[in-house]
Amino acid sequence: MSPPTNAVRTISQEAFDELVKENMDDLGMDPAESLQDAIETLTLQGVDLSGIVTCVPGEGGVDDNPVIQCLNKLKAFPKDQNLDSVARLFENLAELCSVQGSGNAAIATKNGAVELICSLCSEIQIEQEKALVSTLKAMSSVLHDLQSTETFRASGGPSIVVNILNGGVQNLDILNSGFAVVAAAVTGNEVLKDEFMELKIDELILHALNRPGEGSIQSLYDAIRVLLTPDDNRVLASQVYGYARKFAKIGIAEALVASLQTELSSPSLVSASIALKAVAVNDEICRSIAENGGIDALLRCIDDSGEQGNKSVARVCCSLLSKLAGSDTNKNVIIEKGGLDRLIKLAARFSDDPSVLHEVMSIISILSLRSPERAARAMEAGSGDLAIQAMQKFPAAQQMQKSACLMIRNLVARNPENRTILLNNGVEKHIRKTKQNHEFCREAATDALRDLGLDDYNS
Repeated sequence: MSPPTNAVRTISQEAFDELVKENMDDLGMDPAESLQDAIETLTLQGVDLSGIVTCVPGEGGVDDNPVIQCLNKLKAFPKDQNLDSVARLFENLAELCSVQGSGNAAIATKNGAVELICSLCSEIQIEQEKALVSTLKAMSSVLHDLQSTETFRASGGPSIVVNILNGGVQNLDILNSGFAVVAAAVTGNEVLKDEFMELKIDELILHALNRPGEGSIQSLYDAIRVLLTPDDNRVLASQVYGYARKFAKIGIAEALVASLQTELSSPSLVSASIALKAVAVNDEICRSIAENGGIDALLRCIDDSGEQGNKSVARVCCSLLSKLAGSDTNKNVIIEKGGLDRLIKLAARFSDDPSVLHEVMSIISILSLRSPERAARAMEAGSGDLAIQAMQKFPAAQQMQKSACLMIRNLVARNPENRTILLNNGVEKHIRKTKQNHEFCREAATDALRDLGLDDYNS
């Protein structure tokens, strides 16, 4: 697979500086005015100025930029000297390029940072841990767009990083910094996803997940998520679905379930849940996750998140449970394990957060789909009351309102007794209000009114 080319107008640092100088010499502009005019003129012409050092003439030059200074020191650094000094320089570069909105990563990329880091990474030994970790952190900080990741690919970056990960598979810091590079490199780049898969990154991921010892690898979960996300708009048909199936086939889904069980009180729980959701792409994989204890682990996480007041964990675990509930087999498992009561309890704990209520009602909607028995059990657990109370309390929460309408529809579509209960409790006025106020919810609200048996559902 070769990357399509996107023509983008660019300018060199030298040409930019010359334009600023011409504004001063030929048009008599003062330094600040000449700089601003150059920026505005080139921007109007559609020139990409990312990576250009813009400084007022007379108030410093390109060589005074801290990123340029850092790169110049690295380029001039003797290879036989103490690597601790190199580590400090790379730590400085990583810090500079991690500042949001600074443009430092683009400046570094335009001035050869990716090529330089790849070259040095290939020479540092695994035993030189501090220098290697600092270099990898710098690498992940400069990989910020398609141009930088393509430079990484052209510089042999994937092979270099995979070799480092293979050699440092027992070192937590090397794994964390190495997989952070993988995550940054494959973001928005299908070609690099494919190249890493050819280098058997999936087997490395499995090995890292199964490694003995304490400590989680946050960036490993991020790498899984990004590898399995179809985020390259140059590609019409992404291969990530096939990658997810391969991940599951070799045991990554099972290993992620084990991670969930050990990460119950870890900051990495959210990332591990998101990674597992990315792998769960079909019914077979969803059933396999359940068979390996995934539903048990998620329900425990849901219980704990409610007791601890952790909304982030609650949302993510509910979202993953919704994915697993897409399997009819898993629907019954969730209900048999008291899932409905546990979800209603969670909703009560987070009754002030429409985003959690949205996730809870999404699961109940899936569980109730085309099943009169499950819909009846959902009503018994309190799903009808949940919908009415949530719709009344958060009339402006569009996504939650839509989820409530969808859940109501599934609760009543094959259960006429539920229609009577909900209508007697005043659900109609809330659905009509949602339909009137939110275009986003109009279709779902109309369907809910129809399935409630109301003749004027279209009005």
